Amino acid sequence: MRTAKPPVKDAYELILEAIDTGTYKPGSRLVESELAERFGVSRTPIREALQRLETQSLLTRDGRSLIVASLDHSQLSELYVVRGSLEGLAARLAARHATPEELAVLRDMLEADRKLTHDPEAMSRANRRFHKQIHLASHNRFLVQQLDLVHRSMALLASTSIAVQGRPADTLEEHERIVSAIEAGDGDAADKALRDHISQAYIIRLRLDAEAVEAAH
Repeated sequence: MRTAKPPVKDAYELILEAIDTGTYKPGSRLVESELAERFGVSRTPIREALQRLETQSLLTRDGRSLIVASLDHSQLSELYVVRGSLEGLAARLAARHATPEELAVLRDMLEADRKLTHDPEAMSRANRRFHKQIHLASHNRFLVQQLDLVHRSMALLASTSIAVQGRPADTLEEHERIVSAIEAGDGDAADKALRDHISQAYIIRLRLDAEAVEAAH
């Protein structure tokens, strides 16, 4: 019996994943020939992927070159306002529509993540999976699409707030409140718990940015 091969990622997905994982950080210059060699694809799909990413404002022009975009304070604030509202709605809908299997997956994720508090990068990846599971549990495809766009923009942040000392444990506590509210079918509590979680992440993000600016001077 043949095992199914995983789908081959296209150039767009490969570049997006490289940005998301920090291989290319805000300010990194993206060169067609280098990307084609790295990912083993021709330059035409790379060029098309770069144009698409530029259209989505994930890349920006620096003269004739394309670089990974960065977010200023105003853009960061706008992003977190939208993220909080949409994520809260996803949690509210998940409390109403999540299946027993989806609830079990969320609970399993939460338990597995308790072993990752010593590894901020692994915790950050697990955090993204956790949020994605809530999006899917909302059973609203249009909301999931919008949240995908928001989370692509989150890749433009140079570091993860989970790297802050004490944040992994706090994140787990906040996730516990979210999951408990969803399990209880309490949409109001789920919405509030997720919005509070995003607000805490935003506060830490502002502090990280302020510390980075101070260090640069």
